[in-house]
Amino acid sequence: MNHDEPLFEDALFRQKRKKGQWREVPAPALAAPVADTHAHLHMLADPALALARAGLHNLRFVEAITDPAEDGAVVFDELPRWLADAVGYVRRISGEAADEPQLLPEVPCVRIAVGVHPHNAKDYTPALEAELTRRLHDRRVSAVGEIGLDYHYDFSPREVQREVFCAQIRLAKEAGLPVVLHMREAHDDGFAILREEGFPEAGTLLHCYNLDAAELARWVEAGCYIAFGGPVTFKKADEVREAAATVPEDRLLTETDSPYMTPEPLRGINCEPAHTVFTAEKLCEVRGAHTPEAKEALLTRLYENALALLNRPATPWQRA
Repeated sequence: MNHDEPLFEDALFRQKRKKGQWREVPAPALAAPVADTHAHLHMLADPALALARAGLHNLRFVEAITDPAEDGAVVFDELPRWLADAVGYVRRISGEAADEPQLLPEVPCVRIAVGVHPHNAKDYTPALEAELTRRLHDRRVSAVGEIGLDYHYDFSPREVQREVFCAQIRLAKEAGLPVVLHMREAHDDGFAILREEGFPEAGTLLHCYNLDAAELARWVEAGCYIAFGGPVTFKKADEVREAAATVPEDRLLTETDSPYMTPEPLRGINCEPAHTVFTAEKLCEVRGAHTPEAKEALLTRLYENALALLNRPATPWQRA
């Protein structure tokens, strides 16, 4: 993440050029709202400004990801302020239109996914599990995640990762919540664990899919939702686009993984939820939705998928 980027208090998209120059990039014209199902809001330089810009580009839903092992309570404590400040940003950016509040864009609805990332599995203690369980009772929480396995970095021993993954699957099932998966170079083990433990009835979201269609098939057959972010736009990622074309429409989602995985043509700067619109546009292209009517129908379905999975009412376990 680049902490030196300037903060532009407007709704424009910019591409970083040489010698500190920036070039404006036209925003895709989308006829339906979109959702970012995976954003690390607390890692952004100004989460409120990012939420405001998202709302100005008709992004209506964001799933904020947090890990009690390293983030503490920051998302839970700061989210109300971020949302309130985002409204102020929208009014200022909208200028004269702010005199008619009923015409202002809406700030996105934000729900929370909380879970211990496989990088931090080594820190999973009874006390941390108790804190995670307490946070899951917060009715703003709509998923357990991101959880899973990461055999690329191996920041935690693999056996420990597997144990902690199993523990959190069980906790998600007890809470009646879906899981948001992080799988990196560990799809075989991850799938085997889910098959043995049982995929949660509330749903399973495979986050940041960047592999081919062959690997995708078994996850789709198991009923998983598949989320695509920046990689589907990358120039040398034909296999990811081919995979995206095969996902059943009712299982397809958009995301960013902000502040990472910035989509083209903005690659090279910090990612934020508003950038979902570029991924959404690419998914329309990949899936052959070329007419305005076809684009609207596809994007509406993707948005509805996100709400159906991640914006449901509190579970009985949470209400209790």
